[in-house]
Amino acid sequence: MELSIPNFKNTTADLIPGLLLTSALALLATNLQKLPGVNIFSPLILAVLLGVSIRNIVGVRSVYKPGVTFALKKILRLAVILLGLKLSFVQVFSVGSTGLAIVLVTLVSAFVFTSWFGTYLGVDRKLAQLIAAGTSICGASAVLATNGVVKGTDEDAAYAVTIVTLFGTLSMLLYPLLDLIFQTSPREFGLWCGVSIHDVAQVIAAASQKGKESGEIATISKLSRVMFLIPMLLGLGTLSINQVPKSKRPRQEKATKLSIPWFVFGFIALVILNSYSVFPPALKEIITQGNQFLLTISLGAMGLETNISKMQETGFKPLFLGAASWLFISGLSLGLITIFYQ
Repeated sequence: MELSIPNFKNTTADLIPGLLLTSALALLATNLQKLPGVNIFSPLILAVLLGVSIRNIVGVRSVYKPGVTFALKKILRLAVILLGLKLSFVQVFSVGSTGLAIVLVTLVSAFVFTSWFGTYLGVDRKLAQLIAAGTSICGASAVLATNGVVKGTDEDAAYAVTIVTLFGTLSMLLYPLLDLIFQTSPREFGLWCGVSIHDVAQVIAAASQKGKESGEIATISKLSRVMFLIPMLLGLGTLSINQVPKSKRPRQEKATKLSIPWFVFGFIALVILNSYSVFPPALKEIITQGNQFLLTISLGAMGLETNISKMQETGFKPLFLGAASWLFISGLSLGLITIFYQ
């Protein structure tokens, strides 16, 4: 009786071309981001744009497919887990009970509003949920993590990333100007940025305009929002199972089980370990810097999987939804901060 042993060497070899391509895109995006005029964009969105350009102008040969898929699925999950090293319970509690309440109310309200308004506009439910996650929690990272649960298309994910990046960039540019009118304190302005701007880099860039205190409270409140990625993914995973008709569940039992994002428990474990200072600061810095590169690789892979013609078929309703969601989260968070801090 012969044993059938999987050929792991061939499997690894199949991944190499795609991983080299996505890594090259991530490296190029990281270096482009350092250029004047380009540095308002994060390497994540630059990687998406580069990948989309290659896919739709040059094309991507089938030899790259296994590695690109691996980067988009497996590397992404590892990157989401490693995000836990950027957060501890001490940081979360330093925002204060009022600040945390504002984070929670704004996040939940923005997610519910975006999902509801997406249905009202006739936007596909999965795409609306991706936009809702990106707007309410943490931009492109949340879109990618959520897409692994709701099972949207790569085009939907790319569209959602583009939308939340666009309006996050507008917030980064407009908030310091609007603050000349509202005249908030450094703590209030930092909280406003952290609660409502989409991407971490955009939050830091905007809040730092008002000083060190503002930048620190913005970063902490933003990372507190990341904590809510866990219950949101678990909730969507459960919801996706419940939406499968009972008559079809026996045949789809395996698929629905996979909808539960088990990798978020790795994220939780790292948050707990980080809260007890298990990891040396130097090691954490190295890992978090490397994790940013892993996220950029995943975004480059998503771009390589994105067909623009399919995005065009979706139309401009999602863009309108993203704009409405952006205005909602910006206005609600500022209103709550004004009520409770002034």
